[in-house]
Amino acid sequence: MKNKPLYALTSVDHALQLAVLLQVEGPLSVSDVAARLGVARSTAHRLLAMLVYRDFARQGEDRRYHAGPVLSLSARSRPHTALLRAVAMPHLHVLVDRLQESANVLVLAGDYARFVASVECAQALRVGTREGMVFPAHLTSGGKLLLADLGAEERAALYAAERWEGREDQRPDLAALERELAVVAERGFAINKDRSETGVTAVGRAIRVGDRAEGAVSVSMPTVRFREDRLVDIVSALALATRDIEHDLHEALRVES
Repeated sequence: MKNKPLYALTSVDHALQLAVLLQVEGPLSVSDVAARLGVARSTAHRLLAMLVYRDFARQGEDRRYHAGPVLSLSARSRPHTALLRAVAMPHLHVLVDRLQESANVLVLAGDYARFVASVECAQALRVGTREGMVFPAHLTSGGKLLLADLGAEERAALYAAERWEGREDQRPDLAALERELAVVAERGFAINKDRSETGVTAVGRAIRVGDRAEGAVSVSMPTVRFREDRLVDIVSALALATRDIEHDLHEALRVES
């Protein structure tokens, strides 16, 4: 039997109820949400805005709100995500200490990249934690690496027009994406400059176990601090970090099996 917490937070309760409604019942308008939750339209709008910001919801062209990518990640996320995060965290701290920039681990979930671990650097001007957030994979450095690891048919299926109904304006040109991913695969690292977020540049490298990319590590920094002459040091530091994560992840998977 569940008992409501003594000091329940109404706004949190409403947000959780709303997330479930979007996931189970489908698209809702602001008026629908206000009626279902018994709140004012302004309150419903604020709740929806926060869910959109955290990717629990998205607004369609019909102005109704749909379940966002976070609500459908669990079924599509790759296995061992929790283990990957636990193994990677100490190495992210080392990476941050070395470069004095924030670092992250991402996994692929459909056509989204999900940040499953994040360590902020101590600089006053820095990229904040991205843990728990999702972005279109083709716009992130780590996401591009993970897309490059897929076969061409898998990528074509991910970016088939019917999967992008309601967000056609966000769908990338597949031919251009294939050319970009070919370069990423050849280099072994990827750069995202102001594509997922204005003012943020990230450099990433894949975490591989055997012949499969389990995730990616990225280093994120304000674009104003990114210089081409730093790229060699960043890529070298990423290579060391991914090597150490791969070693520890391989050992952890071996013990687990």
